[in-house]
Amino acid sequence: MAARFLEDFVIGETWISPAIILTDQDIIAFAQVNDPQPMHTDPAAAAAGRFGGLIASGWQVAALSMRLFIQSGGYGDTPIVGMGVDELRWKKPVRPGDSLHVTREVIDVQRSTRPGYGVIRTRVSVINQAGETVMTMVSIGQIPARRA
Repeated sequence: MAARFLEDFVIGETWISPAIILTDQDIIAFAQVNDPQPMHTDPAAAAAGRFGGLIASGWQVAALSMRLFIQSGGYGDTPIVGMGVDELRWKKPVRPGDSLHVTREVIDVQRSTRPGYGVIRTRVSVINQAGETVMTMVSIGQIPARRA
């Protein structure tokens, strides 16, 4: 895969990842290490709780959105330095067996005050098998430019 630079990105460019299915084992394993709450780690407690069953941690969904984007080759071979996330929203619970894919759209491309770099903003949506948006955010990253 070729490297991509600031000048290669245009507002409106969109990527769609392949889908991935989260299993109950995936959800529990992530949560035991990163978000050990009963709704994510204990099927019996989760069944008796607010969501009526096991759900994925929102942090797992956010991390998964990055993995799927990188695997789909959106930035090519160019490493991007994350600068932050705006407007992170978890809109619907993600349950075992849900099939998720990610769409990313470039919404802003600007030269940085740091010579040789730029800033790219992408709108990220994670969508389930029913076409429902389960998470959204705006990702902000620093990317090399071809010229200072």
